[in-house]
Amino acid sequence: MTEPFVVEVWGKPAGVVLREGDAFRFHAIAPPFFVLDGAQFTTLGHARLAAARLDVDRGPDPDDHSLETGRSLGRASHCASSLPL
Repeated sequence: MTEPFVVEVWGKPAGVVLREGDAFRFHAIAPPFFVLDGAQFTTLGHARLAAARLDVDRGPDPDDHSLETGRSLGRASHCASSLPL
């Protein structure tokens, strides 16, 4: 079994991504991300972007100062931040 990647959008959990062969499968854990549940992506970055696009209207919490680093997709999978999309 591969290591799961937690995907967060604006610091809130969206789902878990597992590598399955050459693909990454998204497992949603909260709305509005349930529409992505079971979807396969070619990269972990594509899964993160799909989740972020679903939550684009919410934006950052103005009281959450942890986002001041400029990472627009939250803090999920720091190692994946350097992967090409």
